[in-house]
Amino acid sequence: MSVELRTNWVALNTIVYREVRRFLRIWPQTLLPPAITMVLYFVIFGNLIGRQIGDMGGFTYMQYIVPGLIMMSVITNSYGNVVSSFFGSKFQRSIEELMVSPVSPHTILVGYVLGGVLRGLAVGVIVTILSMFFTNLQVHHLGVTVIVVLLTATIFSLLGFVNAVFARNFDDISIIPTFVLTPLTYLGGVFYSINLLPPFWQTVSLANPVLHMVNSFRYGILGVSDISIGTAITFMLVATAVLYVLCVRLLVSGRGMRA
Repeated sequence: MSVELRTNWVALNTIVYREVRRFLRIWPQTLLPPAITMVLYFVIFGNLIGRQIGDMGGFTYMQYIVPGLIMMSVITNSYGNVVSSFFGSKFQRSIEELMVSPVSPHTILVGYVLGGVLRGLAVGVIVTILSMFFTNLQVHHLGVTVIVVLLTATIFSLLGFVNAVFARNFDDISIIPTFVLTPLTYLGGVFYSINLLPPFWQTVSLANPVLHMVNSFRYGILGVSDISIGTAITFMLVATAVLYVLCVRLLVSGRGMRA
C-alpha cells in the first residue's frame, strides 16, 4: 500500500471513529429522543387513531405506518448528524486543518457521510426493535429493504453536508430541516397511501422524493407500494451520484469552509 493510500485509509478510519464516538458519547441527545418520539407515534397514530382508520393496503394501520416511521427516523438522523458535525468543525476552525492536510476530499466526504449513515441506521434499528412491541413485521424483500435504507441514509447525509457547507451560523442549519425536510417527510406517504388523494394531488405527490423512498422501503417490508420500485431506486442512485459529485466539488473549491 502506497503512502498516499495509507494516509487516506488512516484519515478515513479516524473521521468515522470520531463521528461514531461523537453520537454514541451523547446518546441521550442523539439516540434516545428519536426513540421516544417514535414510541409516541406508535401509541397515538398506530393504536389510538389506527383503530378508527382500520386497514390500509391490506394491513393494519400500525403495520402500514411502521416502515414510514422507520424511514423518517433514518432520514432525520443521517441528515442531522452530518450537518451538525461538519458545521461544528467549521465553527471551531478545525476543518481548515483537515483541508490543508494531505487527505483526499473524497476521504473527508466519505468519512462524514459514513458517520451520518451509521447514526441513521443505528436509530432505524432502535425504532424497528421498538416497533416489535406494537406489531408484527416480516421482511418481504430483504435486498430492496437494505438497498433503499442505505441509499436514503446516504442521500440525506450528503444533503446535510451541502447544508453545512453553505450555513453561516447555527440558525442556518435548522432552516432546511424545518421548512423543507419536515414538510416533505410528512407529505411523503408516511401516514397514508397517495391512492386516498384526488388524481391531481396524486400526480403532485410523485414530485416528492421522500414519497419514493418511503414507498420503496414499505415495499421491502410489506410488499406494497404506490410507486414503481425500479424507478424509485434508479432515482436514488442518480441522486446519490449527483450529490456526491457536488459535495466533492465544494470541498475542492473550499467554498463556505469558514463559518
